[in-house]
Amino acid sequence: MTVICIKESKERILVTCALPYVNNVPHIGNIAGSHLPADIFARFSRLAGYETVFIGGSDEHGTPIEVSAKKLGVSPKELTDLYYDVHKKIYEWLDISYDNFSRTSLKEHHKTTQEFFKKVYNRGFITEGILRLPYCEQDRRVLPDRYVEGTCPKCGYDGARGDQCENCSTLLNPDELKSPGCVICGTAPVFREVKHLFLNLDKLESELEEWIESNRGIWRSQVVNVAIGWINEGLKPRCITRDIEWGVKVPLEGFEDKVFYVWFDAPIGYISSTKEWAKKIGKPDEWKKFWQEKDSKIFHFIGKDNIPFHTIFWPGMLMANGEYTLPYRVAGLQYLNYEGDKISKSRKWGIFCENLPDAGLGSDIWRYYLTLLIPEINDTQWKWKEFQERVNNELVASLGNFVYRTLSFIKDNFDGVVPEGKLLDEDREVMENCRKSAAEFEALMWDIHLRDAFRKVFAISDIGNRYFQANEPWKLVNEANKRQANLLSRSPKLLGGQEREERAMTVLFVCANLCYDIAVLLSPFMPKSAREICNQLGVPLGSLGDAGTSKIKPGQRLNDVAPLFPKLKDEDIKRLKKITSKVTGYEDMFKKEEKGDKKDKEKARVSYDEFRRFEFRTAVILEASTLKNADRLLKLKIDVGGREKQVIAGIARHYDAGELIGKTVVVIDNLEPAVIRGEKSEGMLLAAVTDDKISLLTVDRDVESGSRVM
Repeated sequence: MTVICIKESKERILVTCALPYVNNVPHIGNIAGSHLPADIFARFSRLAGYETVFIGGSDEHGTPIEVSAKKLGVSPKELTDLYYDVHKKIYEWLDISYDNFSRTSLKEHHKTTQEFFKKVYNRGFITEGILRLPYCEQDRRVLPDRYVEGTCPKCGYDGARGDQCENCSTLLNPDELKSPGCVICGTAPVFREVKHLFLNLDKLESELEEWIESNRGIWRSQVVNVAIGWINEGLKPRCITRDIEWGVKVPLEGFEDKVFYVWFDAPIGYISSTKEWAKKIGKPDEWKKFWQEKDSKIFHFIGKDNIPFHTIFWPGMLMANGEYTLPYRVAGLQYLNYEGDKISKSRKWGIFCENLPDAGLGSDIWRYYLTLLIPEINDTQWKWKEFQERVNNELVASLGNFVYRTLSFIKDNFDGVVPEGKLLDEDREVMENCRKSAAEFEALMWDIHLRDAFRKVFAISDIGNRYFQANEPWKLVNEANKRQANLLSRSPKLLGGQEREERAMTVLFVCANLCYDIAVLLSPFMPKSAREICNQLGVPLGSLGDAGTSKIKPGQRLNDVAPLFPKLKDEDIKRLKKITSKVTGYEDMFKKEEKGDKKDKEKARVSYDEFRRFEFRTAVILEASTLKNADRLLKLKIDVGGREKQVIAGIARHYDAGELIGKTVVVIDNLEPAVIRGEKSEGMLLAAVTDDKISLLTVDRDVESGSRVM
């Protein structure tokens, strides 16, 4: 193992996850293959004290979106609007801690992509060329590569797309397919010559090879080997434009009717999402520190099918542009399969993430087993039996048991106060072993051996369980009580037997600190559980440097103590399997919207008496701030006729917090309070909404706060 530690110079760290394509709903393979490992690493980087930004977003352009939308009879925007929200809610529920989760359909991204292209074009890395493209005479249109399917010339797979064979991952052109057909009507296309733009990767080949070779020892061998394999085959100019309508328009005369190919515009989404983040925090130039300064390191987390794009095409684009930092680490992950086969929605074979919130199991339990299955080097398998055994035997019986037996013992025998310890050599050895585990944990995390690092957390709970069991503090307490039943000790429940009492106190002092160390190291993987351990300990979650430093002091009073994790019974597994294997298709999701629209129309008329129940009043916004991990929401403090209220409003994408202060708005004042993302909301702002634009309702002259609006 090559250990890469970047702690000495405290660089800034930018973490990205491959942008998910939003024409479908994510399954557990998508989570374990990019989102979860990226989140774990970003949380670890923050824990280690680095200035860290975790960027993501939805990839919303390209032919598959157009094809899917056409089949459903909706616009690409309608399709991506729906699935963007579905994706975002899933990642939020799983506690994927994106600092910004953007969209490639936003104006910020279109502008950034066009500016990026112009710089590459002006530096001489773009040329015009002719493509022999399929044309469907039945549909009277040029067919983008994904509109054509046929037989793969390499492996013989029937159903290969015109851009790539899903079976053998070979990148293809439509005219290389055997027996090609239009996916819309099935007609065999004819081929015509069409003018397009190309990125001259051949000009960058030697520079790319040198850069890839410089990363041996940093990247995993399979990532380097894939990249060098492309170099050895010889790089060729690669087309960056397509004849479709949905995408980023090409800002070049003669090509205005074309859009950028999605492989070109999607990775630029990393930059545009970082720009969006910078604007949201009120520092619009902050993104440059992560993309254009040398003291930053960029970590890309991707699936293995994306390795060529992030080791050849994307760095080639960055080199051609010349203004950006190259990636430091490309973490190319393998695939997670399900019970011996590939995950398949058509066969309802897998775990589909839209169902997880309804399964009745906390997000940390899913994160726990998925972490064990992160396909770092080889493909992995989800197995329900193993899931049950791991949760019950490791999470519940080992880690959860150690924390609960420690804290409940302190609660029952020391009045809930951590006792003072007199450390012996064996106690110091236990704590030193935990410090070593923490140091090994850190080295493994920097080298993105996340699963091995996770094992170190459980190694500490194993040490703690053996130590607790070997010292038998319950016997020390009982013997002390028996020997000196008539003498009061420091604890009313521990009588006499001074040495035995002191020994029991020391054991529990050590174990309480091990519980804290577990919480710190557990936090990147299972953040809710880590916070719950600290909550029971009565202390805040600290930083990585706090692990192994006896942070829990004598006299620390515990809060209420409870078991951390549920044990899974056979009937639980049957229920979970049934719930999570359900598939929500495009049609069903849009039908739900249609039914909802119909019901809304039926309920459109309201009586005057119903209308009078609403109290519309003017209010002045006193304070405004963003909610963490909720990029659409602002927390507002408003004054309504002398009464201060808090309102959570979904307007963060349309208003900066600062511009709202002092503004007079109209609110519904008598709504039932609600809790939104953990914050109380005591009203609702009124606004005009057109497409994706929101404009708050205000008054056209000065009125007193709290005035009734009729």
